[in-house]
Amino acid sequence: MKHFLRMFIQVCLYFYCKFLWRCLKFVVRKLTGRCELQRICYNTKPGAARTMKIEASLKGSKSKRLQTSVSVHPDAIEKTIDDIMELKKINPDINPQLGVSLQACLLQIVGYRNLVVEVEKLRREPYDSENPQHEEMLLKLWKCLKPNSPLKARISKQWCEIGFQGDDPKTDFRGMGLLGLYNLVYFAEWDTEVAQQVLSDSLHPKYREVSKKELSQLSKAEWEKKKFDKAIGYSFAIVGINITDLAYNLLVSGALKTHFYNVAPEAPTLTHFQQTFCYLMHEFHKFWVEEDPLDIMEFNRVREKFHKRILKQLQNPEMALCPHFAASESLINM
Repeated sequence: MKHFLRMFIQVCLYFYCKFLWRCLKFVVRKLTGRCELQRICYNTKPGAARTMKIEASLKGSKSKRLQTSVSVHPDAIEKTIDDIMELKKINPDINPQLGVSLQACLLQIVGYRNLVVEVEKLRREPYDSENPQHEEMLLKLWKCLKPNSPLKARISKQWCEIGFQGDDPKTDFRGMGLLGLYNLVYFAEWDTEVAQQVLSDSLHPKYREVSKKELSQLSKAEWEKKKFDKAIGYSFAIVGINITDLAYNLLVSGALKTHFYNVAPEAPTLTHFQQTFCYLMHEFHKFWVEEDPLDIMEFNRVREKFHKRILKQLQNPEMALCPHFAASESLINM
């Protein structure tokens, strides 16, 4: 009975708040002469803050036409903008900038949804050793990471040198499918110097420098133990596939909207996702060194802590994870 009463109260509150919110929107529109979409575009600067508000407004609209506008085909966006302006009774000649702003937001919103579909398709496609393109990509990964060490055979223990678990990497791609390979190859090919350095550090881990403040807080026993601790490395390729999983979950959950809506002036693409992966790999490597784990069994703890830190950063509507992949200046005028 108590459970039923609680549920009844929650339902009543929901409908009350929804009704109150609609009344408030009606009053504000009458006072300002502007609909919610206009107020958002005119009062919020371009980027994630504006696009996420526009997305929430469209999804929460009582109009089905507005609700479905966030899932239209990219080619239909211009017509969708015209429909929105007509539905909201906004004169495009008097409000020309509104159409431009709404179009920019819809391109990002629709693009993000399409990116999720594209990434999911890659994740579901298994690695096929009979597929020449798959094999070519795998061999490219080796050449980019180990340019001075020729691979002696396709099935070889050499694969362990770049962090695979056995003599045939295809078995390691099961969890993330081709997505894991795509990301590793992109990292190795387009951020080669960093990728090679991270690989080298993973094989020959370095000690984290201990500050004077940290030293003063260590007991004699802890310091003695610290002196004989061995820095712990990790399997580069396996961690890359694991970080692909982390990036995938950030994308699917919507957490990466903040980042992509700030860095992509139009539709975010697979390249934006792969650039984000490169950033996460580099940052995770630095985080691993900072955490100074006792052994590889602490990997899940370190990964979860890193995940929480990234999530916290993405709660900031102005956050762009990759400084060198900054938003286009064309965002300014949208």
